[in-house]
Amino acid sequence: MHSLTKLSKQIIIVCVITLLILSIPFFAMQFGNEVNWSLMDFIVAGILLSGSGLIFLFLTYNAGNKTYKIATAIAVGTALLMIWANLAVGIIGNEDNPANIMYLWVLGVGTVGAVISWFKPKGMSYALLATAIAQVIVVVIAYIEGNGETFSELRELITVNGFFIALWVISSQLFRKAAQITGNSTTE
Repeated sequence: MHSLTKLSKQIIIVCVITLLILSIPFFAMQFGNEVNWSLMDFIVAGILLSGSGLIFLFLTYNAGNKTYKIATAIAVGTALLMIWANLAVGIIGNEDNPANIMYLWVLGVGTVGAVISWFKPKGMSYALLATAIAQVIVVVIAYIEGNGETFSELRELITVNGFFIALWVISSQLFRKAAQITGNSTTE
């Protein structure tokens, strides 16, 4: 019963944080024209924010290992940021560029790897490394397909993707460290 109460409190905290974050664009819309969100923007943002928070919560609920929690926070945060950036402005070109769909494969690689590993640290390390490699492949495909033709576009393609790749690798290495700490028997 105590753990259910703790979980309920944590879910409420995720919901409150989501509402607080969503209040920023809401109030900005009341005082200026710079922010112009539709109802659908708020719904999508709410789903992304609360979904990310709940995923983090459920993946780390029984994890006593702080390194595992940090690695999970980086992985979930990176996925959230990638989706958000792709929806808002696009990572390759603008948000209407069909090449941006390839990032779903990047997230799919990470998700499938995490599920196959049963979310254990050693397997998560491999899953996040595979995710980083998948993102490198996306960059190569995007370049071959004609994205990044100018130096400025190429620099942006490499810089933005390099940022995400670095975060995937950092998370992978933290999961590797968590596996060494726990002996990989559990997430604790």
